[in-house]
Amino acid sequence: MKLDILAFAAHPDDVELSCSGTLMKHIAAGKRVGIVDLTEGELGSRGTAETRYSEAMEASQIMGVDIRVNLRMADGFFEINEKNKLLIIEQLRKFQPELVLANAVSDRHPDHGKAAKLVSEACFLSGLRRIETYYDGLQQTTHRPKAVYNYIQDNFIKPDFSVDVTDFIDRKIECIRAYKTQFYDPNSPEPETPISGKEFFDFVKGRMMQYGRPIGVEYAEGFTVQREIGIKDLFDLK
Repeated sequence: MKLDILAFAAHPDDVELSCSGTLMKHIAAGKRVGIVDLTEGELGSRGTAETRYSEAMEASQIMGVDIRVNLRMADGFFEINEKNKLLIIEQLRKFQPELVLANAVSDRHPDHGKAAKLVSEACFLSGLRRIETYYDGLQQTTHRPKAVYNYIQDNFIKPDFSVDVTDFIDRKIECIRAYKTQFYDPNSPEPETPISGKEFFDFVKGRMMQYGRPIGVEYAEGFTVQREIGIKDLFDLK
């Protein structure tokens, strides 16, 4: 299955929080989209790895993504090494995405910046023919995505570009709420975390409004780039 966009996340719910509006906008336009979670989020203070799987499935159905894969790297302890790069390369060569979305280049959680670097390096290496990978017993062909864009997470980063997702704000909040064990639940006996308070959804919307205001829309999601981007016409810029 060839995908147009493949979004990578250090943890289940990273994509939902940061770029699910963008993914849903492109799905609505007919693009094929997939998600690869690097870890099961097993170190999370609330819920379990098992509940994360069921929550991720529900969120994926709300978004309408074509595939979702979990590579089961060690939450908090995965490394930027050959083994993990090959796991990502296998996914890139399997789904042949035009574009890759990845974690923030730096953030409060150390896994996020680490995942950004890991995915970026794997995207380059995936285009080298002397690196051999196999799927279902057959050697995979090389593939290098056209671009890697990093979504912005908890820490503020000035975006290089922002995507208008105003029409998808309600569904984005629905996607986030699918992670019932992670976010606000007044009846939960689990410990409070920086994202479990009722006000956290105000923060999510406020950040999106912050990125939307400079481009003249109500809600937007911000991204940074790893190389210069080009356009065909100055009037494409908003």
